[in-house]
Amino acid sequence: MEHLKKKVRIVPMTHAHLDEAAALERVCFSTPWSRNMLAEELDNDASAYLVALDEADGSVVGYAGLLVVLDEGYITNVAVRPESRRAGVASALLDVFVRFAEGNRLAFLTLEVRASNYGAIALYGSRGFRGVGRRPNYYEHPKEDAIIMTREFGSNGDEAADGGAAARGV
Repeated sequence: MEHLKKKVRIVPMTHAHLDEAAALERVCFSTPWSRNMLAEELDNDASAYLVALDEADGSVVGYAGLLVVLDEGYITNVAVRPESRRAGVASALLDVFVRFAEGNRLAFLTLEVRASNYGAIALYGSRGFRGVGRRPNYYEHPKEDAIIMTREFGSNGDEAADGGAAARGV
């Protein structure tokens, strides 16, 4: 089935988006972050959260979070409504973080993804992330390993050329 691109506007998350983001957490994750946890992250100066707003109705169809420590970027969450997946929403959110990392000369962006989430693994691989490790039993409900995926950037802001193969999956 061919999926159409979803028209979204990527904007910084604000407290006005928290209810929808928390609802999205409950739909997407077996151990969701609470509204209060998301609110705390919004108030964290080292974090940046984005929402993807449906251009048709302004609703939150996705969101992503980034924690920056010195020159390191940790993508904490990427969530997209099930009916909006494979429509470019997560790609649009990730692209903002990649441009941010390049522009701010971060050494790398990294994240964890469920080993069975082939779609996400393929998406991250298509954005230059590669599998660099595994965290056994990282996730609960169900218990599952996490694949650590990282995209490195050179000192000039270009992706580091290390010859590593990009992770593939969905």
